[in-house]
Amino acid sequence: MFPNIIETARLRLRPFRLDDVEAVLRYAADPEWARYLPVPQPYLREHAEQFVASQVLLDRERHPAWAIEHSEVVRGGINIRFDFANHVGEMGYSIARSHWGQGLTTEAAQAVRDAAFMASGDLKRIRAMADARNIGSLRVMEKIGMRREGTLQQNRITRGESIDEVWCGILRSEWEARRT
Repeated sequence: MFPNIIETARLRLRPFRLDDVEAVLRYAADPEWARYLPVPQPYLREHAEQFVASQVLLDRERHPAWAIEHSEVVRGGINIRFDFANHVGEMGYSIARSHWGQGLTTEAAQAVRDAAFMASGDLKRIRAMADARNIGSLRVMEKIGMRREGTLQQNRITRGESIDEVWCGILRSEWEARRT
């Protein structure tokens, strides 16, 4: 069973609540925050309401998601979607631009990576992907031990633009080796 709340040195990861709409809107309305994400632009209150509602309704067994709280304010979100048939988890994350470069996303991603491998002995790997231009996100993946596995050229269209995606992953055996 995956934990509902994960505490780190600086963060509290907890399930999204309906009253998180304002906090999500504050960071997601920033066009720079959204630059590499497939989210609507402009990002309106209705988008924040839909996002938060979708997070609240997720099946936490298959797709747990957390609001990232720093100094008791929601600054972003992180999730992992499990493909149990293939023993794989896929992680996604974002954090408010005002908190970029502070190591908070890496701290949250490490905590979710560790919790996932500890909660599920059958989990063989965790993967994540990012827009190839999103150096910050790729750096987070690298810092948590993921290796670059490939680039899918023109793999999706976001706001009318063809996007190359970089996929990274970490195997359980690699994670275990890092812990010793």
